[in-house]
This record gives sequence, structure tokens and C-alpha cells, in this order.
Amino acid sequence: MPEAATAPAVRAAIGDSEFDRDTALTRRAPGVYDIDLSAGWTIISAVNGGYLLAVLGRALADTLPHADPFTISAHYLTASQPGPAVVRTDTVRTGRTLSTGQASLFQYDDEGREVERIRALASYGDLDALPDDVRTTAKPPAIPPLEHCFGPEDGPAPVPGSSAITDRLMLKLDPSALGWALGEPSGKGEMRAWFGLADGRDHDPLSLLLAVDALPPTAFELGLKGWVPTVELTVHVRCRPAPGPLRVSITTRNLAGGFLEEDAEVWDSADRLVAQSRQLARVRLG
Repeated sequence: MPEAATAPAVRAAIGDSEFDRDTALTRRAPGVYDIDLSAGWTIISAVNGGYLLAVLGRALADTLPHADPFTISAHYLTASQPGPAVVRTDTVRTGRTLSTGQASLFQYDDEGREVERIRALASYGDLDALPDDVRTTAKPPAIPPLEHCFGPEDGPAPVPGSSAITDRLMLKLDPSALGWALGEPSGKGEMRAWFGLADGRDHDPLSLLLAVDALPPTAFELGLKGWVPTVELTVHVRCRPAPGPLRVSITTRNLAGGFLEEDAEVWDSADRLVAQSRQLARVRLG
């Protein structure tokens, strides 16, 4: 475990936390689930994409014979809003070690017409059955100890509007990636932070789907402001995370034509790379 890393006292267990309650679905019929998307996971006026991916991930875990997401790729078609939604899943293929399924989340417009918000394709397996052999050149991000990092409570809201999601997270940002908060963005397109859930719940594969999309956007360090909506997000879950806070590192190398990519790595308290992701997001220029 990295030196001086400490986590908030555990107050909620996996399966009995706000995150679990807010991603819980009611099975209406095989492959059909109802959920009330919580306003507690919004930023500005939209529901966070990582939270939504966790909702779809939970529905697929119930549908498929395997419980753990190995890879999930989602296209965000329209902005989701807090309130009722329907998730529909289909099993594409079932194998001995991997099963593949797809899921879509729907809401209704003002005229009662069904609108698809997200469509995802995923492969699930058993993380506990994977061999221990690891060969990697990846290294954990160098982030100062928690007490030397800063959270949303230490400064003004980064963007106007709702930031309800920050109340549900333990988020401590690396000071070297906080130039944007001081009006002096570095231009490097990097964001690093300690990450956890505010109620102390330890992490599991589903919360990793949230972790990759919960930090401020790298666009802030590029000198841009405002909402950075996700167009597509792919997450690879590599192993079940150890108890304790996560370290999340996100980088952008290329912004062109009003779109940027964000590559994320998530490391656990045992210095293991537990999740990776890439997303394409849209930004407002000028």
C-alpha cells in the first residue's frame, strides 16, 4: 500500500450503501428492469455517465450467468435526467469463461415517447478465476498523500449548476493538476486524484465503472470550461480491487474538432491496475 494513504472509516458495506441503493433495479420481466435515476449523481443538469454505466452494469450482471464486467462499451445517445427509466438487456452469447450481453437505458420525453439514452455491449466473466500472473510496464501514478490533496469542499464549485455527485464521493485532487481551479491551467490535459465513496464503501467491479468517469474533466487543465459530455466510454476491469481508496489518473493527448479522448487508469491500495478506460467526449470551444 502506498505510504501515507489513508481511507475514511468504513461506514457502509458493499451491497448496503447509497451507491448500491441508487443503482438498484426492479426486475419487471426477464431482461426488463425499472429504476428511478437518482438526482444525487448529477453534474450541472445531467446524470453522470459513470453512474449510468454502473446501472447498466448491474442489469447485465443480473441477466448474464457471469457476475463481473470484464469489458463494457457504451454509447451515450441523449442526456439522461433524474427520474424513471427502463433498462432492457439481451444475452448475445454464453460461454464457459465469458458471456456477452447488451443493454439499453430508456426514458420518456414530454409527450410520453420512449427515448433511448445509452446503449452498451459488454462481456462478463469471473474475476476470481483469473490467474495471478501479471507482466506489465505500467506504474501507479505519483499522487501526494491524501492530506496533501484537495477536494471540492476546499474551493468554489468548478462549474455553475448542480454538483450533487461531489457530495457522494471522497475525491482528493493532486495539487499539480489543479491549475484550472486557480485560473492557471497547465495546458497538459491531466487529472489525478484519490477516489472513494463518501460513505466509506469499499470498491467492487461495478464501482470501478463509476471511478473512471468521476473526476473533473481534463479539459479544465486545457483551459476549457463547462460540461464535457461523453460520446462513448469503454472500460476494462482487470481485477477485483483491494479495500481502501483508489488512485485515478486521466490524460488527454489530443483535442481536435471539438472532441477529445480521455485515457484513465485506476489503481488500488495494493498497487494493482484494476481498471482502464478510454472515452471520447465533446467540448465547447471559444
